[in-house]
This record gives sequence, structure tokens and C-alpha cells, in this order.
Amino acid sequence: MNKPRHDRQFRPLPVPSVEVHGLFGDRQDAICESTAEVLLDRCVEAGMLRAIDVDQPSPGIVIPLQAWSGSTQMFWDSDLGKSIETIAYSLYRKPNARLEARVDAIVDMYEKLQDKDGYLNAWFQRVQPGRRWTNLRDHHELYCAGHLIEGAVAYYQATGKRKLLDVMCRFADYMIKVFGHGEGQLPGYCGHEEIELALVKLARVTGEKKYLDLAKFFIDERGREPHFFTEEAIRDGRDPRQFIQKTYEYNQAHLPVREQKKVVGHAVRAMYLYSGMADIATEYNDDTLTSALETLWDDLTTKQMYVTGGIGPAASNEGFTEYYDLPNESAYAETCASVGLVFWASRMLGRGPNRRYADIMEQALYNGAMAGLSLDGKTFFYENPLESAGKHHRWVWHHCPCCPPNISRLLASIGSYMYAVADDEIAVHLYGESKGHFEVGGVKVELAQKTRYPWDGAIRFDVTTQDPVRFSLSLRIPEWAQGTALKLNGEAIDLSEVTIDGYARIEREWRSGDRVELDIPLTPRTLWANPQVRQDTGRVALMRGPLVYCAEATDNGAGLNGIVLGSDVSKAKTAEIAELRGAVALDIPVARDNADDWGPTLYRTTPPKVNQATARFVPYHLWDNRTPGEMLVWLRAGEVGR
Repeated sequence: MNKPRHDRQFRPLPVPSVEVHGLFGDRQDAICESTAEVLLDRCVEAGMLRAIDVDQPSPGIVIPLQAWSGSTQMFWDSDLGKSIETIAYSLYRKPNARLEARVDAIVDMYEKLQDKDGYLNAWFQRVQPGRRWTNLRDHHELYCAGHLIEGAVAYYQATGKRKLLDVMCRFADYMIKVFGHGEGQLPGYCGHEEIELALVKLARVTGEKKYLDLAKFFIDERGREPHFFTEEAIRDGRDPRQFIQKTYEYNQAHLPVREQKKVVGHAVRAMYLYSGMADIATEYNDDTLTSALETLWDDLTTKQMYVTGGIGPAASNEGFTEYYDLPNESAYAETCASVGLVFWASRMLGRGPNRRYADIMEQALYNGAMAGLSLDGKTFFYENPLESAGKHHRWVWHHCPCCPPNISRLLASIGSYMYAVADDEIAVHLYGESKGHFEVGGVKVELAQKTRYPWDGAIRFDVTTQDPVRFSLSLRIPEWAQGTALKLNGEAIDLSEVTIDGYARIEREWRSGDRVELDIPLTPRTLWANPQVRQDTGRVALMRGPLVYCAEATDNGAGLNGIVLGSDVSKAKTAEIAELRGAVALDIPVARDNADDWGPTLYRTTPPKVNQATARFVPYHLWDNRTPGEMLVWLRAGEVGR
């Protein structure tokens, strides 16, 4: 079999081209039925529409900022942009004329707000009009533009309505005039990355390469000397050394991007930057960017990532600290950061299927990201600890409401992360009940995926083609999936002969009626952390397939740290939990400290008695959807009798 070329360009399948069912379909139904409107309602309640409505007085700066209702925020445009994007994706699944009309009214406000030169930002037009482009390091101007661009692209694709897209094209055209090395231009970039990946989306939907060039400019300029943020501060009369984080590592501007070796700073900003870099690497076949990203990828995933795919352990900088610093109960692990890791991983697949990226994308998606949205779609996590004493719960809203629309837009568009297509190849990165519609070599191809994954590992693909057509079908074989079997039209295929970079690659002329069967064993397994992760010493985590499992007090009672889990979990029994939408739980024999006979003393010279018991474990992303209480991912490791 011919090896794949390294100059290929894989692009995600558009959201409208994928029908999603199963677990992801259930999440999308919740978004359509609840979340999409909840996002808009709470944006309105917070005062976001008053902020962009030129027919009302400027809301000004409202104090205190800690109160989410009525507090003006510099980055509100971004929250509206992500909410519009979520609604757009929801309209593919379930048309909603009333919700669409509400978005149309917001779009009209933005069109009316836009300056003649194309500039658009509610804060710097309505609150501080004299401060435009004076502090790119801190003021989120380009970040807000990026999220509005993404919302505009999604809304155009969903409805065919161009108004917001045209508004944002005018703004992007204005940016091209503002930024550059010409006379009077700014050689700058945003302190909170996001515009880079948004411009790639804009270029792809409009076919205008100038937007790619602007994205590449922002990436290439970042971190160069003389440093833009320093010179900008001096021009603005500010001391360049006096700002909250005191380091350009916070926004990954400490070095040119191709020279960065360690993942540092604010976690969400880092993920958005690397996502934009990966997009540009794909569009320009830029090996220098790809090489830098590979180094950063290894740095993150081998030294700084939670087993859930959560990243950024510290609240102080919403980001990274030192290697192997992964506290559990105090973990920040912002939902947006795991969403951003999914974005980055997906874009690293732009130059070809590779398990090292897709496995992490799946891990971060199912665990660190998906935990951020409740089953009913109405409440959210901002932080995602791996241990709770029973006081950490989802909230209705937040004074910094970035996470609710972020996880919502990801799940509402998940079909585009499942599949990608190049000129002569279809790649399947994620498994789940779905149907993808492709065009390969000018021929229409439909790939129907039948499965109950991640609850069951049996996956079947049925191929329907307009005409016979030759292409490669690449299917990810997860690294943890020992004993996977593959069949084509009933005949077994030797995975060792067809697997490249962790993907089984079947190259042939495909015809309607062809069937591929993939059987991935979902055997429960225990994981140990690197001994340098001091917080997990002597503890193990439990996984089944891509899912991290946890223990909750609602199933096991209080005192979860008294549970001892053995390394052999082969005796685990599965059970479906109706109140968690049929999710598969694991019932496993454990040992458990008996605190009942301890007595009144705080300390004593003998250990507690140990009882044999059975503990129930549920998927981590579903915790805190039932009776509130303790939760624990990393359990004490030890010998268990029976």
C-alpha cells in the first residue's frame, strides 16, 4: 500500500454535511431545546444588547464587575459572537424561526453600530471611543472581532443570510489597512489570540486569500523584537512593566512562535494561538510552524495535561505553572481550555491523520470539555476539578461567561470534528452514530456510521457512492484499543499491514454497498500518573474507552478517599443508568476504610479496619447531574481481596 503524502491538506467536513445521533446527538438536542435560547436570554439579562444598541444611551462602565447582571464587560462582543455561532449550528438540527429572528435583530444592531470605515467593537464605540487600538495587549479588540467573525461564518452557512458576514468582511478589510509594516500601520497582534483562526474560517468561506495573509501576519509578528506590546505601552504613556501578569509568557508573546518550546501562560490563549498556527501550517504547507507545534504538543501532553484532557491548573493566571503540577481539588482546568485543546488537536490533523493528535482530541472532548454542560443544557462548569468535597457545582451564569457558549458551539458543531476530507482520502477521527456526506474526486460519497460508541465498541460503516470512486478511508485505531479487529465486506484485514500513524488506511475503489466493520474493545483499565505528579502518588484513575470514570457520593456514600481500587479491574460489571441517559456505569470490587468504629480520637496508632465492598463509577463528564455530593477521579491504589 502506498504511504500517504506529507503535503496533503485535510479540511473538516462542514457542519451541514454531518448528521449526528447517539451520545453527541443527545447533547445537540439539549442545545437545540434549551442551551441556545438560554445563552441568548442570559446575554440579554446581563445587558449585552443594551451595549450594542445605538438607540439607547451607552451603558458605560458599571460597577461592581463581580455581579454578572448589569455589569459592562470589554469582551461582551465575543460572548454574543459565540452565542450566535451556537444558535447557527442548532438551526441545522432544529429550525427555530423565533430564535433566528432574535439573532437577525442583533445582526441589525451590529450593522447599525459599525463605523463607516468598518470598525466594530461595542466597548470602543460606546464606552471608550478614544481608546481604539491603543492597548492591544489587554483590551480584547481583535479577540472580539474573531468571535464575531466565527459567528458570522456559521450564521451565513446555516441560514444563507450574508448581513453579518458582510459586516465582518468590512471589518476584516479595515484591519488589513490598519495592520502591517507600511507607513502609519501597526505591526501588532492581539493579547488574547483568537482572530487568527477566525480569519482562516473567513478565508475558507469567502475564498479570499487576503484574510489568510492577515492571519499569517498576526502569527509571524507575535513575540518579535522590538516588542510591540512594549512600544505600544510607551506610545500610550504607560509603564510597559506594569501590568497584571508582569510577563509576556502570559499571552505567548515572549518569543517568536517558531522559537517557543514550552507551553506557558493563559491556557485558552495558548490553545487559540496554536489552533491558528496549525491552520496556517495547513494552508501554506508551512513545515516550520508544524515543527514548532509538534514540540509544543509533546510539552503539553507529556508534562502539563490532566488525565481528563483538562489543562491549566492555576486560577491565578488561568493557565500553566510548572511541569507535573496537577492538583486535583483545586484544579482550574477551565472548560474553554479543553475546548481549545480540541480545536488545536483537530487542526493538527489538517496535514494528515495521526493518532497522537486525534486520541487527545477525543480524551479532551469526552472528559475535560463535555463536563462543562449539564445534561439538561441549562447549567455550566467554568472550572473542572478532579476531586470535590461536595461544594463544586454548575452555575447558571458567570461574570465572565466565556465557557457556556464555547462548549455549546463545540458540541453543536461536533460533526465537523468527526470527519475530514482531502483530495483522495476520507479520515474518520471520532466515532459515534452519524452520517457524513462527502465529495471525493467529483463523486458524492455517503458514509453512514452505525454504533453505540462510546458505550459499545462495535462500529459499522456503510458506503454509498454516486459512482464507483477510488479513495482511501482512514480509521483511527486508539492507542489504548488493544485487540481491535477490522473487516471489509466480511473479510478480516490485518491491521499491522494497513496502519499508518495509528490509522487503518484502506485504499480501493469504493462502491455502494461496501461495508467496513471495526470492533474496538472497551475494556476497563487503570492508569497511573508519572511519579513526578506528586498529587497522584499512590493513586490510580479508571478509564473505559475514551471515558475517564469517577466515583460520586450519590452512588457510594461519603468518604470517597477511603476507597482502595486494585489494578485488576477485569471483574468490573457494567450497568446502564437511566437518569444519566443510559450511560454505562462500572461496578468494581474495592476495599474501603471503615470509619464507623474509629472512635472520638483524631489520631491513633492502629489503622482503620478495611471492608470489602463494591463501588460504582460513572463517566466523569456526567458528574454533578444528580444528587450533589463528593466526587473523586484519582483513587488510592492497593490490593483488593475477594
